[in-house]
Amino acid sequence: MSKETEKQRWQRNFADLLQELRVAQTGVQILFAFLLTLPFSNGFTRTSNFQKDVYIVALLAAAAATALIISPVAFHRALFRQGRKPELVRFAHRMATGGLAFMLISMVSAVLLITDFVLDRPIAFLLSALTALWFLTFWAALPFARRNWGDDDIDDEDDSPRVAND
Repeated sequence: MSKETEKQRWQRNFADLLQELRVAQTGVQILFAFLLTLPFSNGFTRTSNFQKDVYIVALLAAAAATALIISPVAFHRALFRQGRKPELVRFAHRMATGGLAFMLISMVSAVLLITDFVLDRPIAFLLSALTALWFLTFWAALPFARRNWGDDDIDDEDDSPRVAND
């Protein structure tokens, strides 16, 4: 088993991050496209002022998420072949985290918008809060609780501790 160099590790980290961003990018772009078309649908004229305000929050949060999630690509273009992969990975990590935060806001706002349109407002607030809790559980609480997952594991083959490379 060969050990990877620091340069190889940064390259692998960047490739891993790009794979993650591709998944998030698809989701936020679909949500953003939906939100962009919503005002042109027939039922949008029946929305309340509150629903229009929630719509604006969802739309702007989706736009912010899109910008942040795509920004590592622009950053990579600007730094291409300059040997600055560590800075790029750190920047991309921050942008991905911010993009996911705005994506959460946009998704919860979209849920609030739709549920408030079809249900009573207290139920809409409850379902939106549960949606936020659900996302935060899987996007923040569980990853945070498991951030050291495997640090104490022992490799069965050679009884040596596993070392995290990320």
